[in-house]
Amino acid sequence: MRAEGQLIVRRLFDEVFNARAYEVIPELVSDDFVEHAIAPFGAEPPGAVAGVAHMQSVVEWLTAQFPDICMSVEAVVGEGDLVSVRVRAVGTNLGPFNGVMPPTGRTFDAEQCHWYRITDYRLTEHWAVRDDLGAMLQLGVVSRPGPR
Repeated sequence: MRAEGQLIVRRLFDEVFNARAYEVIPELVSDDFVEHAIAPFGAEPPGAVAGVAHMQSVVEWLTAQFPDICMSVEAVVGEGDLVSVRVRAVGTNLGPFNGVMPPTGRTFDAEQCHWYRITDYRLTEHWAVRDDLGAMLQLGVVSRPGPR
């Protein structure tokens, strides 16, 4: 399952996030999905979501803010039913940031780590550790404390 799981996660980033091939989401994501990662400034609590619809909404939310976003897979490892992936995300903020702030026109480049549980060859659970603060500093959404 490890090799197949790693391939499923790679396809999620290559085909869904980068190529916007929404039609492959049902092949990769279970409708019974638990989301543990909260979006920056997100109000939704973690928990069970409709996996296919949720995954498409995440990609649409990201691409509305960063139409050129590219999420490059830098490393993938798996053990048992878990797969971890290190991703480099790069994008330019050309749409309303988080749906409310005017676009900054600035680019960010940040590392992320995502963990997925795979059941019956589909993603069923997700955790993430992202450098959201670094990205927001690069975008000018927040400023560094102290003298400049």
